[in-house]
Amino acid sequence: MYHLATLYLACILAGFALANIPTSAVITAEVASFFSIIGGIAIIVFALALLYLGVKALINK
Repeated sequence: MYHLATLYLACILAGFALANIPTSAVITAEVASFFSIIGGIAIIVFALALLYLGVKALINK
């Protein structure tokens, strides 16, 4: 179960990395805004999954 929580934390960090991609010659502003949206969705989804695991662990004790 701890491995799953660690994986979710890593996914949240990856979401933050996607949300903060700077624009450059390769990554245009449109692509950066798309990655920002995808990163925000990933952060929300995996944060909710971590909250679910926490509540589930509290109820089982």
